Amino acid sequence: MGQAANRVDRKEVRSRSKQRQKNMQKLMWVTGGVLIIALIVAVAFLKPADKQADPNSFDFNAMATLGSKDAKVKIVEFGDFKCPACQVFSQDVEPQLKAEYIDKGLVSLSFMNYPFIGPDSRTAALAGLSVYHQNNDAFWKYYDALYKNQPNESEIWATPDYLVQLAQSEKLDIDFDKLRSDIENETYADQLSDQMSRVKPLGVTGTPTLFVNGTKVGGADAMKYDAVKAAVDKALAAVEEAGK
Repeated sequence: MGQAANRVDRKEVRSRSKQRQKNMQKLMWVTGGVLIIALIVAVAFLKPADKQADPNSFDFNAMATLGSKDAKVKIVEFGDFKCPACQVFSQDVEPQLKAEYIDKGLVSLSFMNYPFIGPDSRTAALAGLSVYHQNNDAFWKYYDALYKNQPNESEIWATPDYLVQLAQSEKLDIDFDKLRSDIENETYADQLSDQMSRVKPLGVTGTPTLFVNGTKVGGADAMKYDAVKAAVDKALAAVEEAGK
């Protein structure tokens, strides 16, 4: 009788042991799931709202720049010459920036290409690079003319003929034969590829996208002068504070 009772006790012990193991496994799964969820939530809260860029990572000597390269605040614009939103920036925001900050030596504006709207966006970008490499000041005149005369984005309009004719009508101080040759031979294709390689790492998803001393200003804010001005003033204040 005692041996039978011992066998029953051992069976019960083993049964309880197995049940405890199952309970522990369930607890571990539940705890692990909770920890994973907590980690995901923590990462979501810690993730910055906007991408930041090291201002020194931009090669300003290889970009068309409006204003002093020694300006305290440097703005980098990613743009597409076929982009209607970029047209808004060029006509509504850039002139005010120029009058209030750029002409006073406080801010500079540099341009990087992100041609994504159509195949002729790339053609226009190559034309812009050709003009820039011939004459930085002529680039900004060309920049204004391209946006001012911008046809509908659904049209294929940025052809070599159109781009050269526009440069001629604006009487740019450049070699027009070289402009055509640079477009057709894609002279600056490597530089264009290098500029486009910056898009994804910086989280650029559309144009215009600005980086004001490395701080991203994108979306609708890039088309509102007050929003851009606020970012510029904040950057100027940070520079002044750092210099004290």
